[in-house]
Amino acid sequence: MIASLRGTLIYIATNRVVIEACGVGYDVAFCASGLKYLPELGDEVFLHIYTKVREDAIELFGFVDPLEKDMFIVLLGVSGVGPKVAMNILAVASPSEIAHAVMADDLHRLTALPGIGKKTAERLCLELKDKIQAFANEETPVHESRAVIDKVDQVANDVVSALTNLGYPPAQAKEALRRVLQAQAEGQPAPPIEEILRLTLRSLA
Repeated sequence: MIASLRGTLIYIATNRVVIEACGVGYDVAFCASGLKYLPELGDEVFLHIYTKVREDAIELFGFVDPLEKDMFIVLLGVSGVGPKVAMNILAVASPSEIAHAVMADDLHRLTALPGIGKKTAERLCLELKDKIQAFANEETPVHESRAVIDKVDQVANDVVSALTNLGYPPAQAKEALRRVLQAQAEGQPAPPIEEILRLTLRSLA
C-alpha cells in the first residue's frame, strides 16, 4: 500500500498530477486545495497518498496536507460519498470547516458542498459526529504554515528578480538561491531579504 510519494513533478492538471519516482510515472488524483503549493514542473514534490485497490485498477489520491488525507478516508466511510465527491469537498473546505459544520448539524453549510444533497448531509451529521471532533480542535500543519510558505515564496521571487536584473540567468539565480536557503539552519527564522540577497550574490561570485 502506497502511503506517500516523493519524486519529480512532471505533469499538473486541475485534479491530477504525475510524479516520476525511480523511473516510474505515478498518475495521482490530486486535491485541488493544494495546487498553489506544488513546486514547478521538474522539481521534487512530496505527497501523502491514499491507495484505493479495485479489481481492475489501483488508484492513488494525493494530498499536501496529511489531515486532508485523514478526512478523505473518514468521508469515504459515509454512504453516498465516493472518492470524487470527497476530493471535491476537500477542494473547497478544510477538515476543520467540515468538522465544525458536522458537529453543529449545519445542513445549510454541508449542502453547499459539491455533491452533497440534504440526505447525504444528514448522513454526514449522523455518522461522523463522533469521529471528527479531533479535526475541529486541530488546525492542520499545512494550513498553519501556508502564510509562511507564501511569504518565503515572495522573498524568493524578489531575490531571483533582483539577480536577473543584475544580469544573472534565471536558472543560475534560482540554483544559487536554493543552495543558500538549503544551508540555513532548519527551524531558524529566515534572515532578512537583504541578507539572503547578499549570501546569494556571494555564492555566485
